[in-house]
Amino acid sequence: MPNLVDVTYQQTGASTSTNEMGMRAMQARAYGARDSQYLLLKAPPASGKSRALMFLALDKLHNQGVKKAIVAVPERSIGGSFSTTELSKFGFFTDWIIKDENNLCTPGGDKSKVKAFKRFIEGSDDVLVCTHATLRFAFEELEDSVFNDVLLAIDEFHHVSADGGNVLGGVLKSMMSNSTAHIVAMTGSYFRGDSVPVLTPQDEAKFDKVSFNYYEQLNGYTHLKSLGIGYHFYQGRYMDAIGEILDTNKKTIVHIPNVNSGESTKDKYDEVDAIIEIMGEFVSKDKETGIIIIKTHDGRFLKVADLVEEEGRDRVVEYLRNIESIDDMDIIIALGMAKEGFDWEYCEHALTVGYRGSLTEIVQIIGRATRDSSNKNHAQFTNLIAQPDAQDDEVKLSVNNMLKAITASLLMEQVLAPSFKFKTKRDNDTDATPPGTLKIKGFKEPSTAKTKAIIENDLTDLKAAILQDAKIIAASAGKIDPEVVNKVLIPKIIQTKYPDLTKAELEEVRQYVTVDSAVSTAEIKEVGDKKFIRMADKFINIDDLHIDLIDSVNPFQKAFEILSKDVTVNVLKLIKESIEATKISMSEEEAIVLWPKVKEFVLKYGKEPQLETSDLIEKRLAECLIYIREQRRKRGV
Repeated sequence: MPNLVDVTYQQTGASTSTNEMGMRAMQARAYGARDSQYLLLKAPPASGKSRALMFLALDKLHNQGVKKAIVAVPERSIGGSFSTTELSKFGFFTDWIIKDENNLCTPGGDKSKVKAFKRFIEGSDDVLVCTHATLRFAFEELEDSVFNDVLLAIDEFHHVSADGGNVLGGVLKSMMSNSTAHIVAMTGSYFRGDSVPVLTPQDEAKFDKVSFNYYEQLNGYTHLKSLGIGYHFYQGRYMDAIGEILDTNKKTIVHIPNVNSGESTKDKYDEVDAIIEIMGEFVSKDKETGIIIIKTHDGRFLKVADLVEEEGRDRVVEYLRNIESIDDMDIIIALGMAKEGFDWEYCEHALTVGYRGSLTEIVQIIGRATRDSSNKNHAQFTNLIAQPDAQDDEVKLSVNNMLKAITASLLMEQVLAPSFKFKTKRDNDTDATPPGTLKIKGFKEPSTAKTKAIIENDLTDLKAAILQDAKIIAASAGKIDPEVVNKVLIPKIIQTKYPDLTKAELEEVRQYVTVDSAVSTAEIKEVGDKKFIRMADKFINIDDLHIDLIDSVNPFQKAFEILSKDVTVNVLKLIKESIEATKISMSEEEAIVLWPKVKEFVLKYGKEPQLETSDLIEKRLAECLIYIREQRRKRGV
């Protein structure tokens, strides 16, 4: 099937060019907030977060009285991003230097690493890199006070959770409460796969935030021009279908499914062998590096890295860490590795088998292919997913996985699209509209510092929370009236995430989220000196946009409409039946929104909406009518 998301960028070079201190645009933005004690840096893969941390840490060590800097990363392979770097030759005032004995991202010896951590704390060295695990183990043996005037930088910060059982979250909370530690938290995706927040609202409020969005990053590249996100559905075994989409002419990372997932055969080693056989004939395996040589069916030779096999994997990882040219690697096969923090700039295609339940994981995997490199002008993410089968006992699970995958693509479309600024269009407004700005009648602009901060820093995270909600997933398939989505469901999610918003502030954030979701991915056409935007299945003059019109559009329905054209009738029927079985109780707020539509339906068709209909919206109107009559009966009206 075609891509659900296709985005084209302008190749401005702005995100990769550097200033007089050797800083990229994102790094300079982060450095501008260097005086913050608690700083949350949200920026996409390949934007240079590792080096941004070096700039921040060195300023704190030399100019702010911070005595030591500790960098904690989720896995050992990422530690290499923080190795010694000569920043002064690019214009910075000093260099980032880390001694070998203070790089604890090496294989084995967890107990000795805790000893090394404690030695570092007690010694005179000022920079250490370790894993999240080492930090957790060491923290258990140390008093909070030893972290006074210490900078703790946590990479891939979404591993933290406000859940009481999250040890790393407990470490962070304890340090913030009981020491004068400085914190720099870095992540490419602040939302988690589950519904648990990374930080409590109270703790999050203590952080200053610096955001650099995906569009800024990709639009500012020199080589990469476009990005596609697509889905390929199969029945049976995925190994029988993967050959249709695995192009061995493209630099590719293949992520096979988790052994506990429905897509897995439960034998990950056989799956790797099957993929290699699809690519061609095994020739040899280098004893020193572990790299496999394959001869393709058309006579080419490929270098393949197997990160699934545990034996000898450290040698393979070391080889990948030292890749210097495009010819050093062709295909990487992985399971839990080669995701966050993994840097292979030449990767053109991220091919993932099986539904990924975490939006963060999807963002990270896509990020493997979105490095800027001269060997590519297009990057592709393809998700190979099991197609629901009516004969399968797991049909409901398959349908849910498919819907969640589509919903994830909706979020990525929102993240990757150009962002607009929105202003209120007032009566007799004749002022020229600045580029990248839309004026909308009836629109409530953010009026408080709180709502402005949410919109400037948290819009993507808020959309992620919205798109992970079960009712929104059902809404994306047309189950729920658009006005109910925009005026009832979305405000409830916002209020849960930001419980202290006033009614007016809640409406300002709601309108911005709704407008941004509807407009950022809408089709815009220019005719002469006029611009038209596709909304509610027709083109509207941008000058005539009104908040009421936008509220009448379901901003999340497009992906399901595309899907509907590309799956079989039977699969579409299974999806609709599964959505139909999702019983969403009627709330008074939804009934208030729907009641005028019930009356409009009766006037238009001369009959009441029916429960026995294939139209999901008509069915919901019928349910609304039943709800209202039941409420009247209870009240004796």
